[in-house]
Amino acid sequence: MSSQSSSVRLSIGSMSCAGCVASVEKALQQVGGVASASVNFAEHTAEVQGSASASALIKAVVDAGYEAAELKTAEDTEGKEAKEYAQYRQLIRKSLLAAMVGAPLFVSGLLGKMPGLVAHQLFWIGIGLITLFVLYYSGSNFFKGAWKSFLNHNANMDTLIALGTGSAWLYSMLITIWPTLVPVSAQHVYFEAATIIIALINFGSALEMRARGKTSEAIKRLIGLQPKTARVVRDGKEIDIPIDQVGLNETLRVRPGEKIAVDGVLIDGHSSIDESMLTGEPIPVTKQVGDEVVGGSLNKSGSFLMQAKKIGSETMLAQIIDMVRTAQNSKPAIGRLADRISAIFVPTVLIIAVLTALVWYNFGPEPRVSYMLVATMTVLIIACPCALGLATPISIMVGVGKAAEFGILIRNGDALQQAGQLTTVVLDKTGTVTAGSPQVTGFKLVGGYTEAELLSMAASLERGSEHPLAEAIMEAAQQQQLNITDVEDFEAVAGHGVRARLEGRQLLFGNQRLMETHDIDITMLLEAAQTMAGQAQTPMYLAVEGRAAGIIAVSDPVKADSKAAIERLQALGLRVVMLTGDNQATADAVAKQVGVDVVIAEVLPQDKAAQVMALQAQGEVVGMVGDGINDAPALAQADVGFAIGTGTDVAIESGDVTLIRGSLQGVSDAIGISRATVRNIRQNLFGAFVYNSLGIPVAAGVLYPLMGILLNPVVAGAAMAMSSVTVVTNANRLRFYKGKIL
Repeated sequence: MSSQSSSVRLSIGSMSCAGCVASVEKALQQVGGVASASVNFAEHTAEVQGSASASALIKAVVDAGYEAAELKTAEDTEGKEAKEYAQYRQLIRKSLLAAMVGAPLFVSGLLGKMPGLVAHQLFWIGIGLITLFVLYYSGSNFFKGAWKSFLNHNANMDTLIALGTGSAWLYSMLITIWPTLVPVSAQHVYFEAATIIIALINFGSALEMRARGKTSEAIKRLIGLQPKTARVVRDGKEIDIPIDQVGLNETLRVRPGEKIAVDGVLIDGHSSIDESMLTGEPIPVTKQVGDEVVGGSLNKSGSFLMQAKKIGSETMLAQIIDMVRTAQNSKPAIGRLADRISAIFVPTVLIIAVLTALVWYNFGPEPRVSYMLVATMTVLIIACPCALGLATPISIMVGVGKAAEFGILIRNGDALQQAGQLTTVVLDKTGTVTAGSPQVTGFKLVGGYTEAELLSMAASLERGSEHPLAEAIMEAAQQQQLNITDVEDFEAVAGHGVRARLEGRQLLFGNQRLMETHDIDITMLLEAAQTMAGQAQTPMYLAVEGRAAGIIAVSDPVKADSKAAIERLQALGLRVVMLTGDNQATADAVAKQVGVDVVIAEVLPQDKAAQVMALQAQGEVVGMVGDGINDAPALAQADVGFAIGTGTDVAIESGDVTLIRGSLQGVSDAIGISRATVRNIRQNLFGAFVYNSLGIPVAAGVLYPLMGILLNPVVAGAAMAMSSVTVVTNANRLRFYKGKIL
């Protein structure tokens, strides 16, 4: 077995209630090499992290009494959906047959038209045998599931239904054959209750399965974005091949109206590309030679050639699908609580059913046996915890899918829950509030140097750096075709700048702190630097051989929607803080433009996480938004890290939420979706808890001594079936989220 950690996704069959989730998770976690296992009752899938093989995981699930199959590709998922549709059709057929037998018996009983038990014994024996066939055809899955659970020392929904309907049929058949076993007042059969309960539960399961299918529409749409074929250029000819046969660095032709097959780089032609499937932004993006194009996006106009750079599971779309799927299978704290309750719920109900039977048999009115059977059967039927098990995962699935439609990728359920509880949002400046594409905007010269000389020396020092300010210096030097020379003894001073030897001279290039550290006199430059900073420009000092040579000012424009996005965050009741390594004056000028009240400037990269920690120590629930390598520790430290999708891979990996669009509007959208989802989960859990908390005592007969009310088992079956449908329907309301909290 490989020790390399990986993810295995399984389709789980025969799960009937939330209690099964704990059983399957326990079985998976006992397999050697499993780091974590999460079972999604709503989707009937499991996500397993670790080094365990798929075959070992499947064996563990089967040994626990359930079915399992590995899900690898889109075809596997489509096969799972086809199987579920076939199960839906079968459930409808089973429900109809049970209803056709049970409904006439139920109606006739209500009208008092049924023949007597003793006088028409053969008739009732025939009805009993027909009912037995219904239990076999329409309810065998419950009895098989109950038996498997018994063999594995578990109890689940199948156990409750099998005990309830089985005891009703057994009692009815017994007094049909030997009616004298009980008093005349107790000679009542419950064949109609057993069949109608089976009909209602099957019908409810079918409705639930159909509604559940709508919750994964986001994944279906994402999978549907993947084209089946690609047009490649081989040996000078254009041929269409299956997408899984496209190789790295192959040349592909993309025509107008076609979906781009894989990720790559445009090498000939130009076009406008609709990337709304990734970003949620409807405006097409113009692409030229050298620009990156993403698989699954739509070519709107021109025909072009591209070179494949990422294929198969490495494409952005494949990774998004994987991330959304993993998040949908994860559980927030509120969901794990529901799972723990569900795990002990069925055994608790069995104890309550036994106590109910004992109380009615010892203290109930005549006919005691009939009352005992009705009350016990009703407790067993009404108490099935399906709604409780569905309450959280069904909402998580819809919420994560809805976020993906907004261009927001959420890594796990905890992040989805935490995002709605934030009190403070910390924003990095460069690339987050600003565009991250700064330009050289001014100079201040001393010591007899020209602008070209200053820029040439700075560019030589910054060659190879990926910092946005360094890129601005390099771009300006290249545009002027200045000489860029190799340097010696290069050293980057974190949070200060750089130093090196250029043609035998010692050069320093960076901020005011770098100059002060090396005792460089910059008195004659301070006034100009303050003026530049007040105009939201970042002044960078250059010193040659221990003497100041001048300032190069760089300005990074504020993103067009940053101000509106920050206003949205403030309207949500959040405190907005801007955290930056830039100087205080520049940071204040940018903050004034966008409406940020709290600014923490001149922070070294390694200290950003400490600033987040300090806010947390004050009791704040902190969200951090950043895009650079130096933001990664702070993103990891924050309660929720929002990584700008246009930033570095390290930042994206450190974040709990990735904003593909690169806009701060995504933070507000994520918080809004989080609040709507958590509110939906609470509604579902409240409904499920209230249903079971009120339903079980009423079913047990607590109202009988006071009001003479005893719940009919048929009514209990209908209530149980509809409780799950109600939860699923309520969760699907999230699919219509448009930006307001539901």
